[in-house]
Amino acid sequence: MKKDIILAGVGGQGILSIASIIGVAAVNLGLFVKQAEVHGMSQRGGDVQSHLRLSSKEIFSDLIPYGKADMIISVEPMESLRYLPYLSKDGWIITNVKPFVNITNYPPIENVIKEVEAQHHHISLDADRIARESGSLKSANMVILGAASPFVDIAYEKLEEAIRFVFGRKGDDVVNVNLKALKAGRDIADQNK
Repeated sequence: MKKDIILAGVGGQGILSIASIIGVAAVNLGLFVKQAEVHGMSQRGGDVQSHLRLSSKEIFSDLIPYGKADMIISVEPMESLRYLPYLSKDGWIITNVKPFVNITNYPPIENVIKEVEAQHHHISLDADRIARESGSLKSANMVILGAASPFVDIAYEKLEEAIRFVFGRKGDDVVNVNLKALKAGRDIADQNK
């Protein structure tokens, strides 16, 4: 098993929480994990990305080479496009369609979504709306993770266990809303595979 994932978004959207959950699930399965984080001006809404590499064999580099990512998981649509050079020809993009407009020259969202949908394998969803319906707008990242979950090669139940572990100290309500958001995202992916 080998999976190279680019996680992308804007500071405060929970990119590193997605990385933690996948990482915990992978370690619990006995997989090797390497993660490299790049933070922009995350405190001010800057871009945040993480390279996440999972394998059943030892991993020697933290960084994913251009053209080798199996997946881009993004909580912000334009950020998903920023990392297209990393995506393999058979790779997947899973992204939110709701923009975080943090720059004055943000392109028209229709153009951004059109470019995402031009990719061979993609799932685009309104994670903000789904998260709100699940009980918390803050769980949009878990909606995106749920939509990516069929392609991560980690059993869904292991991702649920990792959510319980990562968010457990915040209480049952936080755990449950994140599990609900994960399931809602997974349901969207199952309808669009």
